[in-house]
Parts: sequence; C-alpha cells; structure tokens
Amino acid sequence: MDEVKRDQNLDMQHTKQPNPVEPAVASAEHLGRSRAALEGARLTLEGGLEPTAVVESAQLVQLALHFRQAGFVLFDVVGIDYMNFVLPTPKRFGVVYNLYNLSTNTRIFLRVFVDDGEPLPSLYPVWKAANYLEREVFDMVGVHFEGHPDLRKVLTPDDLEGHPLRKDFPLGESPTQFREGRFIDPASFRAGLTGQSGGLTGWRGGERKGLQDRPEAPPIKSAGEP
Repeated sequence: MDEVKRDQNLDMQHTKQPNPVEPAVASAEHLGRSRAALEGARLTLEGGLEPTAVVESAQLVQLALHFRQAGFVLFDVVGIDYMNFVLPTPKRFGVVYNLYNLSTNTRIFLRVFVDDGEPLPSLYPVWKAANYLEREVFDMVGVHFEGHPDLRKVLTPDDLEGHPLRKDFPLGESPTQFREGRFIDPASFRAGLTGQSGGLTGWRGGERKGLQDRPEAPPIKSAGEP
C-alpha cells in the first residue's frame, strides 16, 4: 500500500503543471484578437486591471455576439451616475457590462455612456442573464433597455418614485415606508443609527410622494414608550 502511495506521489511530482496565466494578461491578449470587432472603441489597460472598452450603444449588440461566440458570459451589469463627478464624462450615465470566460479565466468590461432618457439595446436576446441584471439597472439608475421582454422594477417597491442610485435622489430626506403601514422619519432614523436616541420615531401627516391610495399609518413608537 505504501508503495502505491509513493508511486502516486512521484507521478504527481513529474506531471507538468500548466503555467498560471494572469487574468489581466489573458484578457489583453483576447482584446488584441478582438480589435477588428472593437473598431472605433476606446481601449484602456492600466497596470494589473482587466481591460475596458468604451463603446457606442450602436456597437453593443454586435460586440455582445462576438464575445459570446468567443466563450464569454454576461456576469454583471452595473449602472453609474456620473453627475458632479470629478472627471469629465461624455454623458451623465455609464453602463458597464462585465464579461467573463470561465474556460480561459479572462474578463473584459464594455462601458457605454448614455444621457438621461437615452435608451440602450437590451442584451437579453444574447444572454438570458441580462433579464434581471438590466431590470436592476433600470430600477436603481433609470436606464431603459429597448427590447427587454419585461422591464419592470426588481428591488424597490412599485409605488416608490425615482431611482435610488441617482445622485439627485433625495436620500434620507423623505419619510419612507419600509413595511405596510409603517413609516420611518429620516432624522429619527439617523439618530437611532448613531446612538443619539433610543430608537425610531413614527411620522404622521403629509403625503409622501410615491405613496398612492394608502391610509395614513399609525405612528411608530420609540423604544421604551408605552
């Protein structure tokens, strides 16, 4: 039995192991092979970061098909609001597509800039994973995706107006209904988080924008109140 184990260990020692390939290097190599498809795109590759291609919305579907045929899957879609950003951007919003090839351990980002109200073509016909990913960007940032089969909210309540990840969203200044019939007052909520008060305080009166046909809720009692 010991001889068998010794032979197995010797076999493992003499087996040639593949050389590890840095993901950024492999991605850069694939990006070089994809330059024909990426004609007109602005490519960036800094340090050990994976490469990013800034593309026009008209190129998006064609590029998605190219990378799908090359073995890439849609791993994530991220929406960014660049309002008041320190560096200039072509348009207010950016949508970043995270593409990953599981077999070659390579990753490539496609970035598209759009203005408020400017739609992007949906990548649902290319990758079914775009279904919920694009719905999340629509819900949180407000970017519309043309051709999406079911573009509706996926995270926020149906009666919440606005998109919470926009820089101009009134974060923390509107009393918010987190559960049916219960409101949270922003000032009291912040005080509770920072330990300045014992708990949350209810809020009554004043119609909250975004709540429709809801009865006025009873106040939420602070901790310790009878």
